[in-house]
Parts: sequence; C-alpha cells; structure tokens
Amino acid sequence: MKKGSVFIWFIVVVAFISCDSGRVFEENRSFLNETWHKDSTLVFNVEITDTIAVYNIFLNNRITRQYEYSNLYLFVDTELPNKQQLRDTIECLLRNPAGKILGKGFGNVWSNKIPYRMHIRFPYSGNYKFTIEQAMRAEQLKYVLDAGIRIEKAKIK
Repeated sequence: MKKGSVFIWFIVVVAFISCDSGRVFEENRSFLNETWHKDSTLVFNVEITDTIAVYNIFLNNRITRQYEYSNLYLFVDTELPNKQQLRDTIECLLRNPAGKILGKGFGNVWSNKIPYRMHIRFPYSGNYKFTIEQAMRAEQLKYVLDAGIRIEKAKIK
C-alpha cells in the first residue's frame, strides 16, 4: 500500500470513529478502587442554547462482572437555569432475570447507556446542573468503574 493511501485510510478511520454528530454533552467520572460511596455525588454542568431542538438524556455506567446486584438505583437532581429543581429516582437494570449482564461489554467490563428522558425540549436557555448519586442500600457500591450523563439531539422520525 502506498504512503498516500495509508494516510487517507487512517483519516477515514479516525473520522468514522470520532464522528458523533448527535452528542451535545457527555462526561463520565471514574470511582477510586471501583467503589461508588454513598456520599459521592457526581455534578455535571451543561450549557443548553437551543430550546427548540428535541433531546435524549442517558445515564451511563460501567461495571465489572463482579457487580453483585441486578440493578442500580440512582437519584438524579436537575437544576434549571431559573433555579427550579427536579428530583427523580431511576432504576437501571443491569442484569436480566436469568442473571446475564445487560449492555455492551467484553470480558470483565460492561457498559450501559440507560434512557433517562427521551424526546424532551429544554424550556430555558442557560446552565442545567445535573447531580447523580447512587441510591442503593450499600454504603460502598463495589465494582462500579464509572458513571455519567450523555445528552444528544434526538433523531426526528
């Protein structure tokens, strides 16, 4: 293969991998020693300028195969630009009834993109503050690698 065609092939592969045109915001936070402590909250500040677009919000998490529960309960607090606050309790199913891990993974690490709010419009332009905390009974939730939030523009059908 010629040097020029290798370079073009490299550019095409990089462009394909990095292409995520719908993503508005995505950030994940890792936990020390794969343990999410009950008092450890994740805070994400998201600047929204387009109040006409339709969005989907997802809650991300990565666990190891050793995660001992079939689900993960989360408290999600949202503070709108006008200081209005909302609170939701979300159950993230991580295993099916037979115990098989759900999501995408290979080997020991499994990722989940849990739908949180689908096909919504943000009512105000400005900063939205999302706070996520684990709501399980365990003080230390072991085998959780990271968690986060993803906001993307919804595909209109």
